[in-house]
Amino acid sequence: MFPVLCDLDGVVWLAHRPIPGSVEAIARLRAAGHRVLFVTNNSSARVEDQEAALGAIGIPAHGDVLTSAQAAAMLVQPGERVLVCGGEGVVQAVEARGAVVGHDAEIDAVVVGWHRTFDYEGLTRAARAVMHGARLIGTNDDATYPTPDGPIPGGGSILAAVQTACGQPGVIAGKPHAAMAALVRSVVGDEAAAHAVMVGDRPSTDGEFARTLGCRYAHVHSGVTPRGALVEPTPDLAVDDLAAVADAIVGGAFFQG
Repeated sequence: MFPVLCDLDGVVWLAHRPIPGSVEAIARLRAAGHRVLFVTNNSSARVEDQEAALGAIGIPAHGDVLTSAQAAAMLVQPGERVLVCGGEGVVQAVEARGAVVGHDAEIDAVVVGWHRTFDYEGLTRAARAVMHGARLIGTNDDATYPTPDGPIPGGGSILAAVQTACGQPGVIAGKPHAAMAALVRSVVGDEAAAHAVMVGDRPSTDGEFARTLGCRYAHVHSGVTPRGALVEPTPDLAVDDLAAVADAIVGGAFFQG
């Protein structure tokens, strides 16, 4: 059996409201013997809070949530001084890595992620640290974030502001980039990662991430990509939602091995 890597926002839920059929789909995949991991570019919440939110809608998720905050933390070294321009999830991941979160004059790295409290002062601190020599790391570069009321600005929009202010590009950690791929491989192993199925709603993120891992991509239209839009890279499967993906996997119609 191969792992199924599920994006969260736009695949499992929208703003923590489950997409119809997603909870049951995950239960069916697990009952069929597939390990389901939740691979998300959402870096703002702590891992245990994301696990609890999944549990609240009927999806046990202990140890199964991988975030772009964790991927970003892999790009800093223990003992480095890190300025976090992001949420609690980034702080947690950086501290777990053994780095020091602070606002010192001497900063080794700035990690930028989505957070609702982003303001001009935060932009100034982040840009100034990079201009003084700190590395710039973005948890992700998703321009928008799907909600039941439509997309809102995502972590990539905040990162773009910092990059513009400091005049330097950041290294991106989350999907579809190498740090997130390394995080997945560290959990499931290289061979299993190559045989996995990535389920996502954003081809530029999830589809390209499948390419980075060398695995298959199942695209769903329950998130940011409208039906009829060009999906590139071309998915192995394009369906309405996660329930239809589970039908194809459990029934063996699309994915073998």
